[in-house]
Amino acid sequence: MSKALEGVRVLDMTHVQSGPSCTQILAWLGADVIKLEAPTGDITRQQLRDLPDVDSLYFTMLNCNKRSITLNLKSGRGKEIFTDLVKNSDVLVENFAPGAIDRMGFTWERLQEINPGLIFASIKGFGPGRYENFKAYEVVAQAMGGAMSTTGFEDGPPTATGAQIGDSGTGIHLVAGILAALFQRTGTGKGQRVTVAMQEAVLNLTRVKLRDQQRLTHGPLREYPNDNFGEAVPRSGNASGGGQPGWALRCAPGGPNDYIYVIVQPPGWAPIAQLIGKPELAEDPDWATPAARLDKLDKMFALIEQWTEQHTKFEVMDRLNALNVPCGPIMSTAELIADETLADLGAVVEVEHPQRGSFKTVGCPIKLSDSPVEVQTSPGLGEHNSAIYGSLGISEAELDDLKSAGVI
Repeated sequence: MSKALEGVRVLDMTHVQSGPSCTQILAWLGADVIKLEAPTGDITRQQLRDLPDVDSLYFTMLNCNKRSITLNLKSGRGKEIFTDLVKNSDVLVENFAPGAIDRMGFTWERLQEINPGLIFASIKGFGPGRYENFKAYEVVAQAMGGAMSTTGFEDGPPTATGAQIGDSGTGIHLVAGILAALFQRTGTGKGQRVTVAMQEAVLNLTRVKLRDQQRLTHGPLREYPNDNFGEAVPRSGNASGGGQPGWALRCAPGGPNDYIYVIVQPPGWAPIAQLIGKPELAEDPDWATPAARLDKLDKMFALIEQWTEQHTKFEVMDRLNALNVPCGPIMSTAELIADETLADLGAVVEVEHPQRGSFKTVGCPIKLSDSPVEVQTSPGLGEHNSAIYGSLGISEAELDDLKSAGVI
């Protein structure tokens, strides 16, 4: 069966997480992703190693389904080879510091000369302006995109989220831009620049807080559990931040992740009241309506928690779902990696690696009926030098010379 992006060649100059998360999705969707690395390799091959002298999980889990070549772009011959690679690529992706590609001699104008149909995609920390040349990492993007100031509890410090919204969140935004540019090229025949700034991607994912910032000018946010409101949207703990109140409630046996998140919709209150042994609250005018409950959400969730503490989070999930009440147990990473349903869905997959043995990683969350994804292991450093450089007319003898000279 053909793949959605079959025939699309991506020259992947990215490293660490934001860029590789983007190009891995393109590879999963069928693109031929060629990871171009310095002869020393992507730094994440060695970072956070759990086993000696093998590629780290940091690398393997972000570079599945790709091919790897090595090239020293500081050498003259390396620049010549890179030019040939660009000529034969549909997409070039990079996430270097601002200006790095220009300093290599490959400005956007030069890349257009080499390949007018090239889509040149970049991830930067920030867009043009005051912050343009500042370095950015995952939590820096969270800090400057509005996520940290609105995450955590009112009496605690700004808090980073465990979800990598700054890196992988930006990566998936870049995927959308690349696919749009590929589609537009079918009509124009021309490539274009695609850029995504990490700060802006996080801000896009934090838009509901900008919604609430504007609502705040008209008075307190009543659905928030906070007692005090200043000039900015406050941290509100586990409040849902939406139109339906929610909270994380303790469950048996009381472990660090023995909680369930429960949302109380208007039609859900009566069955919840019955379930927790307080049926009279369904008709009590002080409790019966969302408006009546709004100023005592803490008391409402405390009542529900008295019941959830007597049951495991999965028992509560089953009981509440039977009543059509939205809820979700707080699943630990240990539970997620062992979850049979996620394994059956291909959301968590086991992959064989030639050096480290099998490891588990996430599968592709995008499901296409006519382009199924089979997650394949990450490539060894320079594993595909012979095949890819051979397709450019470089002989094995020259490859040996290039390796001896430090070009590959």
